[in-house]
Amino acid sequence: MRSKPITFNDSRLAEPTGISAGIARRIGARLLHEVREALPPTIFFFVGFNFIVLTTNLLVAQYLVAVSNFMLATVAALVVGKAVLVANKIPLLRRYDRAPLIQPILFKTAFYWVVVFWARLLERFVHFALEGNPPGHFTAYLITTFSWHRFSAISLWILALFLIYVTASEFSHLFGPDEMRRLLFTRRPSDLQLNRRQRLRELLRLSRLTDEHSGAELRDPTSAAHRELIDIVQRLAR
Repeated sequence: MRSKPITFNDSRLAEPTGISAGIARRIGARLLHEVREALPPTIFFFVGFNFIVLTTNLLVAQYLVAVSNFMLATVAALVVGKAVLVANKIPLLRRYDRAPLIQPILFKTAFYWVVVFWARLLERFVHFALEGNPPGHFTAYLITTFSWHRFSAISLWILALFLIYVTASEFSHLFGPDEMRRLLFTRRPSDLQLNRRQRLRELLRLSRLTDEHSGAELRDPTSAAHRELIDIVQRLAR
């Protein structure tokens, strides 16, 4: 008697495996997205903090950069990068996105600085608790022992670095990363001087046009807004 091979194909057992794989992929993609988002501010402040450490050592004639200072600058950059990542999730940060450029730059600089200020205090509280101190004594420690002069000096540097970072970030969002890369690395000044003012004027006209008219008006071939849109696009193409 010939026996038939028994096939085991239970879709009910295979389904949880597929679900788990999908969840793992989503978690991995989410983590990768957050790492990419936190990487630019982390690298920027890593370079900035270590530059501050180097110049401070040169000013006090300590030409050898201590490893401990390098590690402190690295940890501070990681704290700032994580704080920026958390701040970017807060809807209040987008309040002035459609205002003149100086408003979002100053607002985001102040917003990031406040978030990092409290993050640094929280980090100091964690260290204070891990050293075996009662958490209730932290306020007294801030009043009597904590070095507010050093903390304030670092906070001022963080404010200045945030102003530079946010300004560069806003201009990058305005022109686009590809356009900024071409402006910085590929296009010659002689090429830009002929048309950059005209292009900026047309882009500003385009921005005002989209603010003042709805999408239906812009798509309507008989409307004045549509004709102006085509006119702007043609001049930009030339």
